[in-house]
Amino acid sequence: MNFDLLVWRQPGPSVAGKMVKYRAEGISSDTSFLEMLDIVNEGLIQRGEEPISFDSDCREGICGACGLVINGRAHGPDTGTATCQLHMRRFRDGEEISVEPWRARAFPIHKDLVVDRSAFDRIIAAGGYISANTGSAPEANATRVPQPDQDAAMDAAACIACGACVAACKNASAHLYVGAKISHLTMLPQGLPERQVRAKAMVRQADAEGFGSCSNEGECEAVCPKQIKLTNIARMVREYTRASLIGKD
Repeated sequence: MNFDLLVWRQPGPSVAGKMVKYRAEGISSDTSFLEMLDIVNEGLIQRGEEPISFDSDCREGICGACGLVINGRAHGPDTGTATCQLHMRRFRDGEEISVEPWRARAFPIHKDLVVDRSAFDRIIAAGGYISANTGSAPEANATRVPQPDQDAAMDAAACIACGACVAACKNASAHLYVGAKISHLTMLPQGLPERQVRAKAMVRQADAEGFGSCSNEGECEAVCPKQIKLTNIARMVREYTRASLIGKD
């Protein structure tokens, strides 16, 4: 299979970028999208050209490091699929494919397709944790948790912090990410002692990082590779409102 790639190239954060055309030739239909970029980069290196910079790590849809806007859609055309799990058989032979980075003020571009997502780390540091005494672990069955709460917490905890929700939202909102992180702790008894402080601190940090407000269009859920539900945004709003009324910081 052969493809024409339009790739965003930007040497650095303070330098203007542009779309550059490349040819990907002889690509197997079973090749993943990132492997295809590896093949293109091998050709660029052989010609003495600068390879395309992009993020990746596990390449198994687990870590959230990968993240590209492919043909205008975060992570590409497949639902519930991270960029690293996307294969070239999903495209037509000879198709022109555009490849861009996440675009958001809170995700400044480092180089080419690589963006700085450390804003997510700072949101977690603000409140996405629980306090626990060190020492031996408590008996797992000592604290009973209703099955629906377990399921909801696990579904929210599936978020891999890739940032697709931000890239898809016209307001570059991080509400789905923050909502998932608040939800998976709030739904379990271990997260209740810091419930109010967590909600206010994480929402305030997201605002401080420059993420926008929720657009209420659901694009975040549509592109999320782990299919995190919008109900987590509703829970985040309820938790923040509750904490604000109680007045805890």
